[in-house]
Amino acid sequence: MNNSSRQIATVSLFAALIAVFGLIPKIDLPLGVPITLQTLGVMLAGALLRPRQAFLAVALLLAAVALGLPLLSGGRGGPAVFFAPSAGYLIGWPLGAWVTALVMQALPTAAPRRAAVSAFFAAVAGGLLVVHACGVVGLMLIAQLPAAKALLGTLLFVPGDLIKAVVTAGVVHTVARGLPDWQLGGGNAR
Repeated sequence: MNNSSRQIATVSLFAALIAVFGLIPKIDLPLGVPITLQTLGVMLAGALLRPRQAFLAVALLLAAVALGLPLLSGGRGGPAVFFAPSAGYLIGWPLGAWVTALVMQALPTAAPRRAAVSAFFAAVAGGLLVVHACGVVGLMLIAQLPAAKALLGTLLFVPGDLIKAVVTAGVVHTVARGLPDWQLGGGNAR
């Protein structure tokens, strides 16, 4: 398989993985933003792919959602999801995956344990901080919440997202041990 075919397959595989995480039932909150497992897929894409691939994987999923495919948790899809209170988080997903991958490139990944620690910090930076920053802006603009309430509301998601960052670190550790040729941090192979 040539390099561009491999990249297309990898991007598609991670978009599909995030869609599969959408099959896990969501937990609705009064804030209008559900708790889902799909942010774990965003973190994994960022931790295991190069920045461009991570961004494209999440963007591919969101493009399919915009076309009406019910790939978000709870069977949601269509353009309306980008005008709901959770829209800021959705827009933050590709940015979060991209930042996660950039941070992975900057941190040590030579040994499995180091790669896992780097993945945790990268997932927190991109998958938590960036996604939540976009989510707060979305809540302020779409749900018309004051900044303090939007920030307080997003704090509900932090404990679960920290657990997802730990899971991401565990997966990266396993990949680093089981697939030593997988170039974590944006190497040439993949």
